Amino acid sequence: MILCITHSQDFYTIDLFFQYLSSKNIPYFRLNSDQLNHLQKISINENSFEITDESGNTIHSDDIKGVWHRKAWRISVPEELDENYEKIFQNEYGSLRYNLFASLEDIPWINPFEKEKKIDGNKMLQLKIAQRNHLTIPKTMFSNDEEKITTFFHQYCSGKAIAKLHGVQSKTMSGENLISTMIIEEETLEYLSDIAYCPMIFQPYIDKEYELRIMYVDGVFFTGKINNSSNADWRISNENYFWSAYELPENIKINLTSMMKEMGLYMGAIDVIKGKDGEYYFLEVNPQGEWGMLQKELGFPIAERIADNLIKRINFHE
Repeated sequence: MILCITHSQDFYTIDLFFQYLSSKNIPYFRLNSDQLNHLQKISINENSFEITDESGNTIHSDDIKGVWHRKAWRISVPEELDENYEKIFQNEYGSLRYNLFASLEDIPWINPFEKEKKIDGNKMLQLKIAQRNHLTIPKTMFSNDEEKITTFFHQYCSGKAIAKLHGVQSKTMSGENLISTMIIEEETLEYLSDIAYCPMIFQPYIDKEYELRIMYVDGVFFTGKINNSSNADWRISNENYFWSAYELPENIKINLTSMMKEMGLYMGAIDVIKGKDGEYYFLEVNPQGEWGMLQKELGFPIAERIADNLIKRINFHE
């Protein structure tokens, strides 16, 4: 039995994964992380747990042999709950979820929970590890200090910078409700006065030839090139854009593989910019990043590769 941790609005990629498991007669259980609340019956003891989901399906931890941590969402709060109890509800169900996940730490995961959590929650650490593995990174500052940001802008940005949140506000690739990467120029520096209320990541604007979304699965690369290079963030573009398959240079593959191994990740969606100066700039890796568009538009067997990797590690573990 493979446990797949996802959310109630997930479709397509998750369906491809389940179809492939079914073709190999491997049972699975879908755990919607946002509904891991009053909608499910959950009991954990010191050695095991049992869950009955919102559809009445039951799973016991002893039956779980591997975990795909596809994408976790914030736990939903029931509308009828008094707002005075919302914080308690979130805290206690959050603790319940963490204890549940941690109880499975000794079986194969994609990706290992604690390692993924550390890397996903620390973009500056990502850049440090990338640089240590011979990847080119943009000069970066994460700050709430208007004065230091202004100095950084004048020292490194040649009149144009980008600013972005450490975390995004949308879990989809459609761009809806996404607070995007913003372009900062000399005349817009004055708008940094409120930065104390919302620290952001600042980098020089890279004059790009194109952007790449790289899906890494344990040493294998599925790379898509986006034709839209005029926007700071292609995900919110109103223009039509399309993907084409791309072959990464061998040295970039070697360095990215080394980086991912140091991070302890088996898979992740990596964002890279090919600059007009010829450099490949590593931006970030999202362990739960989207790749469905690459499989759909380019025919990459990503879901199958993820499943095969987990199955192989389960067999080795046993």
